[in-house]
Amino acid sequence: MSLDPARVLDLDPLLDDHGTRIVVCCGSGGVGKTTTAAALGLRAAERGRKVVVLTIDPARRLAQSMGIDSLDNVPRRVKGIDDSAGGELHAMMLDMKRTFDEIVEAHADGERAAVILNNPFYQSLSAGFAGTQEYMAMEKLGQLRAQDEWDLIVVDTPPSRSALDFLDAPKRLGSFLDGRLIRLLTAPAKLGGRAGMKFLNVGMSMMTGTLGKLLGGQLLKDVQTFVAAMDTTFGGFRTRADATYKLLQAPGTAFLVVAAPERDALREAAYFVERLAAEDMPFAGLVLNRVHGSGAAHLSAERALAAAENLDAEAAEDLESTAVENLDDARIVDQEGGKAGLRNSPDTYGSSESPASETSAPDGSEGPADSDGSDEGSPAATDSTDATDRTDAPTDTPPHGHRTVEQLTAGLLRLHAERMQLLSREQRTRDRFAALHPEVAVAEVAALPGDVHDLAGLRDIGDRLAANRPELPETDA
Repeated sequence: MSLDPARVLDLDPLLDDHGTRIVVCCGSGGVGKTTTAAALGLRAAERGRKVVVLTIDPARRLAQSMGIDSLDNVPRRVKGIDDSAGGELHAMMLDMKRTFDEIVEAHADGERAAVILNNPFYQSLSAGFAGTQEYMAMEKLGQLRAQDEWDLIVVDTPPSRSALDFLDAPKRLGSFLDGRLIRLLTAPAKLGGRAGMKFLNVGMSMMTGTLGKLLGGQLLKDVQTFVAAMDTTFGGFRTRADATYKLLQAPGTAFLVVAAPERDALREAAYFVERLAAEDMPFAGLVLNRVHGSGAAHLSAERALAAAENLDAEAAEDLESTAVENLDDARIVDQEGGKAGLRNSPDTYGSSESPASETSAPDGSEGPADSDGSDEGSPAATDSTDATDRTDAPTDTPPHGHRTVEQLTAGLLRLHAERMQLLSREQRTRDRFAALHPEVAVAEVAALPGDVHDLAGLRDIGDRLAANRPELPETDA
């Protein structure tokens, strides 16, 4: 199930090229974008680049895998990497509100910045307006690029319902906050009266998501104060969004679409590939995470299931044969029946029909043993003989709770069949994507047994990405 060599994505040349300044990992949620971005950043740093990884994932596991107690809006140096090539690795996690605050603080004097930061409308907007996170991710990217402190920035895009939100949201928020809207929102204060109320109704229809949280007498005043302060501080947000958008289209940027070999994830990936092409974004290729493999791919699911059924049938026949042999062993049957009679019959002793009477002494006497205890037919002697016979008698029936070798083998064959069926589904999904986009280069990463929790795990992911090794880890013979 290896890829066509013409479609294999070679990532080392991309990371080694100093003309590559930004790598954007994008895709739908839950496909491993954050881990991929961190692994690429680590690999580039250990190959001599000065790298900063901008992640949006709030989970602590990424910070822990990099040996950092916590990540925040300031790049933190990652220790423990191989810096023999002169590289460095820094990591940070986007703080959406803090980034918005930094924009205000950078473009306003202290007094005006305080007015904006304390404005209720601004606080609502910066904390949760739709598209703010995506916009701020791009704003932070622009800030990092302008600082020119790092020669490679790796961006982990925000998780979202749709991967396309990453490209759409900055423009949506920029349009919402552009200069024309600012001028319109300041107009009611000048017009007043019914004209202002009429405009308020229009504004409410445009801004239901945010303004609905601020119902009250101060609503219009808060909005007017905010936009007036922003207008005099710096121009429209749309201009800034457009500038960042052009940065993404620059030759030094490379987009990597990250997906898993699942129908929904690859459908999102296909949409994103088409959108990147339509927007003239520099697209490098597809990273396919969590690809399953098998060391016995030559054994098909059908053959494995057939072999498991044959083993089950053989095991059932063996158990049935063992049961018949045990029933045919009169000694075992008689002794077990005799013991049952001795234990349970109310007239065991002194009865001509008791089991004891059937086990007569060699001299033909009947009844219980003599008082001297020399009779071998006594209950004590019988129990002793039973214990010896039970110990010496061979048994083919597996102990309770244990399985035969055939049953265990059949279970393993069924597990293999399930794995091969999964591989077949993944291959069909990948084939459909390849048929739609045969030009897309692909790098595959094998599904791992657990989460990545340290630099060694990230390094292994980077090695697999660069060498395109989706196969299972090799074991020493």
